[in-house]
Parts: sequence; structure tokens; C-alpha cells
Amino acid sequence: MYLLLCLCYAYHNILICNIDHIYFRFDGRGGGNSGNIRLPPLNSWPDNGNLDKAMRFILWPLKRKYGQSISWADLIILSGNVAIESMMGIFPNEPLWYGGGRIDAFQPEEDVYWGHEHEWLKDDRHKSPVDGGTGLDKPLGAVQMGLIYVNPEGPGGNPDVIQSAKDIRTTFSRMGVTDDETVALIAGGHTFGKAHGAADPSKYVGKEPEGASIEQMGLGWKNSFNTGNGKDTITSGLEGAWTKHPTRWDNGYFELLFKYEWKKTTSPAGAIQWIPVDMDEEDVVPDAHEKGTTHQPIMFTTDLALRYDPVYGAISKQFHQNFDLFTDAFKRAWYKLCHRDLGPVSRHLGSYLPNESLIWQDPIPNAEYDLISGDDIQYLKRQILDAVNQSKVSISDLVKAAWGSASTYRSTDHRGGANGGRIRLEPQRSWAVNDPNSVENVISMMEELQSSFNQTQQQKGNTRQVSFADLIVLGGNTAIEEAARRAGHSDVNVPFVPGRGDALQSDTDVTSFNALQPTYDGFRNFEGESDMRATPEESLIDRSHLLTLTVPEMVVLVGGLRVLNANTNSSLGEGILTDRPGVLTNDFFTNLLDENTVWSPAGNLFQGTRSAGGQPWKASRVDLIMASNAQLRAVSESYASADSSPYFINDFINAWTKVMCLDRFDLLRPDSSKRRESSKL
Repeated sequence: MYLLLCLCYAYHNILICNIDHIYFRFDGRGGGNSGNIRLPPLNSWPDNGNLDKAMRFILWPLKRKYGQSISWADLIILSGNVAIESMMGIFPNEPLWYGGGRIDAFQPEEDVYWGHEHEWLKDDRHKSPVDGGTGLDKPLGAVQMGLIYVNPEGPGGNPDVIQSAKDIRTTFSRMGVTDDETVALIAGGHTFGKAHGAADPSKYVGKEPEGASIEQMGLGWKNSFNTGNGKDTITSGLEGAWTKHPTRWDNGYFELLFKYEWKKTTSPAGAIQWIPVDMDEEDVVPDAHEKGTTHQPIMFTTDLALRYDPVYGAISKQFHQNFDLFTDAFKRAWYKLCHRDLGPVSRHLGSYLPNESLIWQDPIPNAEYDLISGDDIQYLKRQILDAVNQSKVSISDLVKAAWGSASTYRSTDHRGGANGGRIRLEPQRSWAVNDPNSVENVISMMEELQSSFNQTQQQKGNTRQVSFADLIVLGGNTAIEEAARRAGHSDVNVPFVPGRGDALQSDTDVTSFNALQPTYDGFRNFEGESDMRATPEESLIDRSHLLTLTVPEMVVLVGGLRVLNANTNSSLGEGILTDRPGVLTNDFFTNLLDENTVWSPAGNLFQGTRSAGGQPWKASRVDLIMASNAQLRAVSESYASADSSPYFINDFINAWTKVMCLDRFDLLRPDSSKRRESSKL
């Protein structure tokens, strides 16, 4: 029994490890997609205490044995599933849903905003609460530096149950987790295992892994209290188990939560926790290490929030009364938590995938038709150009619609992109950044073209069809080719591969997708309202990272989109440094770097007075940073030279095509090939 308990408690540590660090719906960062809990700062977060031992002594022997056949990231998630399956008594006959395919990181993420605190567990990230909320800075989810979620003792260590519920709701909602899923995850996680707080951590626990001495070989939190392990283990400082069967999946958590009133006490380490009032002898918890020793069950302040918060309380009662509902909800929430950042199910590898469509995976129906041919593509291009010539849409409209569709992609969680054609659906068709009036023109024209083409094919007995998603990208490509022709380059061809599908409004989570809307988009000189701490140029760098763009790719796209008049509000003319908008030239760079133009602040913008006369230029911070930053200027200069026009067009088209195809997981790019080779199951 002792060995079983130890093993399951160690597994429980891995189970918690699976979800570090916290996934953010705002930018898709976080989660277990790269196994970066092995790396700083995550390997040294206070909330991840002693997980270094779980990985070193339980998982490293397995990783060493199987090597490149499974990534660390996949192994960590798989171990959590096995832990749950074993404690549910369903291993190996009823495996939980699981998808592999994660790639390990080998260096820390350098572009993550963890908060501006410089000391573990500090809290300088809360503003005055708004509308009953917690006032937590965006895009943060953890309420204190170094916590995964919230302080289990209560906000800032204050055992306020109702305010704790507000912290929980803020944090989990920023992870894209619903109230039902939140209750299922907390209750499910606390059905297993225990907390460890045998003594005061400040007196006995050494430095975290990154701060520990070199001879500890990457291990941290050395415990000098008595034996330093077993019953003397110190992790969170909280001590005890939530149920009387901590290695068994049952409804004991809710049974005890609702059976008793709870009184505040402290752990041996001095942490605030709660114990039952007038506990029955039948509800004692067996000690994990000493046979015959028992304890009272415990609850955290955050546990009591699941009972006393009106919304959480109602959900908890429902789960208490229906154990099968609770079990199903936990399994689903666990799969979502561990796989959200892996992207659409088409990226998941293995034989344990869901047999149903899940809306949070942004499903796209499989095409039940043949793809369009090369001749079809040329025909559709001619139809699109006819619409331009008839002024139904403009070059600018087509480019903006295609960019607005494709540039939603995020490499962090592989959401967004042109596949699915969701720019015609809510919420994307109404986003201010997409210039709704402009995009409505394109949507109307493309839907008409799609309907006409597909009906004609059916009448001819052909099985080929074109998707709206493909047409949006093809429209942007056609506009670029025409813009290049107008610049004197008639032999330009923008690569296009059909195969995108059309998503349904019913398969689109509007609330979740709204998180993909950029607050700033430097590519379109769009600046919306935001309470996030970032300048427009910082946001441009961040968006470029999400799009996997190199510095030259970012620069050439900004310059090309400007001369194509692809700003959100083209009439404002910000950064349109050309007298020939809609023509694909390198004018943006030549005019930006013209030493005869004098720039000066003009409100939130800048005005460039031209010595040669003409209307003054208008530009944003994003535009001027292309000439004021040394690295960006170096790239801009390469495109501003007299002979650079063909190189500029070629590089722009390559970068454009990359963005248009970022979510084409069916096209075997080098990174997807690597992913599959390193994630065999």
C-alpha cells in the first residue's frame, strides 16, 4: 500500500505538471505543447515545486529508453493520462483521449510576458476591480508571480472564499475554460493525491532548480527537514488530502465538501487551510506513509469557493448528484486542458483520438468533392479580375480580406488561419480590424462566384467544387499579381494550392474566436482600444512571432501591404508612402528612407514634409520604426535601392504565400515533417 500510494502521489505530481505553464486564450501561449516545464522559468516556479524529481526519477528513465520515439512533451501528457486511468481503474482497457505530435523546446521562450514582478510570489498585477472582477492585468492568468493559477489560501493569502471564486473565474476564463470545466478540473484534480506541507518551507527548503548549487545537477528545492521525503515532504506548505481514498476515482470530494461545515486552521507549515467541523470517524484519511495513522480531510479556500460561489455551487451540486456526469465532464475538460495548444485534431497523432467533433478544436468539415483544377484556377482568376475591373471590389479589398483571413493564425496553439473561411462568419466578419465595409464587399462577391461556379460544375456533371476559403486566398493572390503587372512585372505568379474547407457558424465558438482579434495590427496600421501593456511596434513583433515570420519577412510584408493600400482604414493614408496605391512597388521603402523628407510628431501620428512638394506623408510608429531601428533599417535599405524592385516583389510573394499556408497542415512543411518524426507513438 505504501509503494502504491507513493507511486500515485508521484503520478499526481506529473498530472499537475501536464498543465504547466498556464495556457492563455489571448495569445495561445502556454500549455504542454513544447515540454518547456523542463526549462526556466517554469522549472523553477514555486507552484511547480518538486516536479523536477518526478521528471528526473520517473520519466527520465522512460525517455532515456525510448529516446526520439516520443518527445518529452508527449511523454508528460501521456503519463498524466496513465495516472488518471490507473486511479480510475480503467487502465489499459478504456484509455482517455490522447493525441501526440508535440515538439520539444530546448531553450526558454523569450517572448512571454510573465508579469513585471521580479520576485517569486509578488503581486503587482492587479488594478482596481472592475465590474466585480479582480482587476488582473491582461493577458496574465496567474494571480501572483510563480503561481500556475490562483493562491489556494485565498487572494494574497486572505481566506476570502467569494473573492477566491472571482480569482478562479478570471484565471480559468483566460484559459478558455468554462465554469463547468473549471469545477470538473479542480474537483477532479483534488479527488487524487495530497498536498505536502510538513514544515515551514522558508526554514527547510533550498533554492529552486535554477538557483541551486551546481553539484545538485539541476535538481532544486532540497529539503533538510528530517528525512526530507515521505511524511517530511514540503512543497506548497499546505498539508493533507481531500478525500479518504486519495488514489481512487470516486465522488468523495463532493461528498465531503457538502457534508460538513469547514473551519479555518493552519498546516504544520503555517498555511491557511480548512478542516471539517464534527467529523465522523468514517471519513478519516489514511496516512500516505505510516500504516494505522489517519488524518482529517482538508480543503483549500479555493475548494470552498466551489461550494459557496452561486454559479460554482450549483455546478458542484449537479456533479455531486450525478457521478457519471462528473466523470464525463472531467475526462472532457482534462483532454481539452492538455490538448488545446496542440491545435486542430488533424495535427494530433495516434489511435486514441476523439470520435466526435469538439467545437474548441475549430472543426472544418471534410470536403465531399474533388478539388479545382489548374484550368479552374485560371478561370476563377479571370472572374475575380472582371469584378475588379467592374469596380465591384478593389485590389485593396481583396488583399485586405485575404490577409484578414490568414493572419489570424497563431503558431502558439495553431488556431486561426485562412482554412475554414471563417472571415465570412461571426465574429471575424464584424471585427473592426477587418474593415467590415470592405470585407462585406469581398464576401458578397466571392459567395456569388462560388455559387455560380459550383452550380455550373454540377450541371456539367463534374464533381469539382471550390470552397469559399480557397476563393478568399485566390482573390488576394490575383490582386497581388495584378498589382505587380501594374508595376511593370507581367510574369508574376503567386503560388496557390487548393484544399481549404469551409467551416460552419455552428462549429465556431464566437467567444473563443474573439480572443484572436488583434488589438494592434502593425501590418494594417490598426490600433484599437487595449488595456495591455504594449506599444504598436512591440505588438507588431509579437504578431510576427505568432506568424513565424523572420525579420526580413516582416519588413517586406509591411512595405508591400502599405503600397497595396491594405490598411484597415485605407482612407486615412497612414504609411501609404506612394503616389500609386494599389501598385506593387518598393515606394514605401524609397520614400521612407528619403533623406529630404523631414518627419515630425502630429498627434498620435507623424507627418513627413517632402522637399519635392506634394501632400505631406502620414505615418505611424510602426512605419517609422522600419527606418529608425538599426536592424529593421538594414532590411529596409535592401529594398529601397534602385535595382531592388524584382527582389522586393519576389520576397513579398514568398512571405505572403507563407502566411496564406500556415494552417495548411495537409501540406508537408519541414516543421510538420520534423514533428511527425519526433512524435511516433
